[in-house]
Amino acid sequence: MEHPENSSEYAGLQVNSGVEQPSIINPYLKRGRFRRRELSVAEMVEGIIKGDVTILSQAVTLIESVNPDHQAKAQEVINKCLPYSGNSIRIGISGVPGAGKSTSIDEFGMHVLKEKGGKLAVLAIDPSSERTKGSILGDKTRMEKLAQHPSSFIRPSPSAGSLGGVARKTRETIILCEAAGFDKIFVETVGVGQSETACHSMVDFFLLIQVAGTGDELQGIKRGIMEISDGIVISKCDGDNVDRCHMAATNFRNALHFFPMPESGWSPKVLCYSGFYGTGVKEIFDMIYEYMDFVKANGYFAYRRNEQAKYWMYESINEHLRLNFYNNPAIKAQLSAAEQTVLEGHKTSFVAAQDLLDEYFDLLATDNTTKTTD
Repeated sequence: MEHPENSSEYAGLQVNSGVEQPSIINPYLKRGRFRRRELSVAEMVEGIIKGDVTILSQAVTLIESVNPDHQAKAQEVINKCLPYSGNSIRIGISGVPGAGKSTSIDEFGMHVLKEKGGKLAVLAIDPSSERTKGSILGDKTRMEKLAQHPSSFIRPSPSAGSLGGVARKTRETIILCEAAGFDKIFVETVGVGQSETACHSMVDFFLLIQVAGTGDELQGIKRGIMEISDGIVISKCDGDNVDRCHMAATNFRNALHFFPMPESGWSPKVLCYSGFYGTGVKEIFDMIYEYMDFVKANGYFAYRRNEQAKYWMYESINEHLRLNFYNNPAIKAQLSAAEQTVLEGHKTSFVAAQDLLDEYFDLLATDNTTKTTD
């Protein structure tokens, strides 16, 4: 296209056409060259058991997929890895956004690998946008030392609308990591506040990270995440913040006296530490291992693992029923019409939902009758 500046009315001014811009796609790129070969179930399980983190990452991606074909394959992988799981310490780490969870995990991980050895897997849950459904998945950038350690594995996952502070398939990811030989599992929640009960139902020790200045004793007395915590730590206890942190710790200790004794018989402790300087980290892990010895001695450790297994059985039932309902062709065809009747005011949301459920159960009953007749 000719530049208007080259017109005769603009004497003494001329604009060159410039250089033709190359394509943004590399002409020498062969897309097939980077296409990864799809592994079979046996190959995937063998790689996981050998501790291959590349195959482990592929397996986690597989179980997080919502594709029904992928789900069938993922279940096979999980079932074959299940006998190799269960031999780890699972620690859930929660706290308000900005409390320093990722920085603390970097220090916690380096400490536990140095003191205890073994292998550590960090499952970082990143919140997903309600509008775009995307996640940054950048928590790994805050774990600079741990990300370079050869015995650590950091896997960020999107919450993808899952409630409870964890991702939809975190429980299954823990099983795969344990089968890969990771004897310490950290689950970092999204930090949503006082409703992270799902994380509590998959870990052995639930650590709550708090910061000074978040409220008075009344804030600490509130039920929810406080009463399911096995230990509370006040972070950023350094510089001019030391006195405020110790005051906050005193307030939380006073608040814990209003809670009934936990089923485990363990009285949660409140400690202060600095993730930036790494002070107080040893005391935190002394508390965690003291707790583990305590609950293993009184039998609560095995009891809690069994209760967690039951909880996730019912969660799996709920998820499968939900997916089966929405993937039913007849229900899919009626959803738009049901939405329209609600929007036009002909039915309430509850009546429309009940009609869809009745239709769904009628379809199931018809299918069962047909199968029995055949």
